[in-house]
Amino acid sequence: MISNQSNKAKRDAIFERNAAYTQEYYDAERALIQAKRDAKAAGSYYVEAQPKLVFVVRIKGINKIAPKPRKVLQLLRLLQINAGVFVKVTKATTELLKLVEPYVAYGYPSVATIRKLIYKRGYGKVNKQRIALSDNSIIEAALGKYGIASVEDLIHEIYTVGPNFKQANNFLWPFKLSNPSGGWGVPRKFQHFIQGGSTGNREEFINQLVKSMN
Repeated sequence: MISNQSNKAKRDAIFERNAAYTQEYYDAERALIQAKRDAKAAGSYYVEAQPKLVFVVRIKGINKIAPKPRKVLQLLRLLQINAGVFVKVTKATTELLKLVEPYVAYGYPSVATIRKLIYKRGYGKVNKQRIALSDNSIIEAALGKYGIASVEDLIHEIYTVGPNFKQANNFLWPFKLSNPSGGWGVPRKFQHFIQGGSTGNREEFINQLVKSMN
């Protein structure tokens, strides 16, 4: 009986947090739209805050990779083609991404993209094993001490780059994505995105790429 009451209390708490997260995402989106409208009405341009998070996908294999970028790919846990990871944007990680730009595509994931990735392809690292996130209890056992007890808690921590981002991100196994449905759609895949290729920073367009690979 006590166990049932405890489980119900947990479910209720998770439900309340999920509702708060949904409201938080909605309010942030509305505030951004309003700020852009206000700036336009004032005859100026709204400059968004520097993104705190990127999603990085490895798109090139191991052939002819110099030792330094090879080491960076290992540091980022991008050991295979189509592997994807979240990376917190700092001065150090920005420099690392520059070193591996010819081998990866990256950009700024939306909360919808993060949610779809984690729900569809999310695996956690439990005792060095790759375990599907089939139940909130798996997340709670690993990250409960950081206040992360459900999939939505995990999504929120990643998206907001919260205080326990490092622990949450290290818990997530690198995502194994598929080749893009319909192919890459570019004549020269290994040129930079702004030159009509696929590599490097594609900013918000990463969401379209991930959708085609998820």
